[in-house]
Amino acid sequence: MAGYVLLGFLALGAFWAVAAYNGLVGLRNEVKNSFAQIDVQLKRRYDLIPNLVETAKGYLKHEHDTLTDVIQARGAAMNAGAAAAANPTDPAAMRALGSAEGVLGGALTRLMAVAESYPDLKANQNMMQVSEELTSTENRIAFARQAFNDTVMRFNNAVQQFPGSILAGMFHFQPAEPLAATESPEERKAVKVQF
Repeated sequence: MAGYVLLGFLALGAFWAVAAYNGLVGLRNEVKNSFAQIDVQLKRRYDLIPNLVETAKGYLKHEHDTLTDVIQARGAAMNAGAAAAANPTDPAAMRALGSAEGVLGGALTRLMAVAESYPDLKANQNMMQVSEELTSTENRIAFARQAFNDTVMRFNNAVQQFPGSILAGMFHFQPAEPLAATESPEERKAVKVQF
């Protein structure tokens, strides 16, 4: 009789382990899927940037450094995005992407600030259209990032909470890194209003 009870506990433990492992795999796949939604929007943004630069290039002849900064930041962000897409649960890849996106955001902010001082550029139909599309894309990225970070939190809770943490450690599930906001330090500063 004691053998059956022991066998029952072992079977129950095995069922729990299988269910917990499958739950961790499912959550890891949700993290990857959530990042894929961000990746789609980032690629859309990266595709819009050359149009923005090309439109601005004719007006900003004396702002070559600003345009070069945007182009270089775009390239770095694309590379970081590709590395993050390859493994969205890699904390180092997520930090690198967040950093690269922050640099790109700062370069775009500087470009838009420079564009403000060129009335003909501000009134250019292509510039207005690309700016509107970029704004829309930024909003989509923000929503996708929030969904990704929520999924990462659920995954991390499953990996770090007992008793799942035991199984997670056995099968090398590591906590994932949420994608931080991509604001540059300049964007985080309070706007100074003077009258």
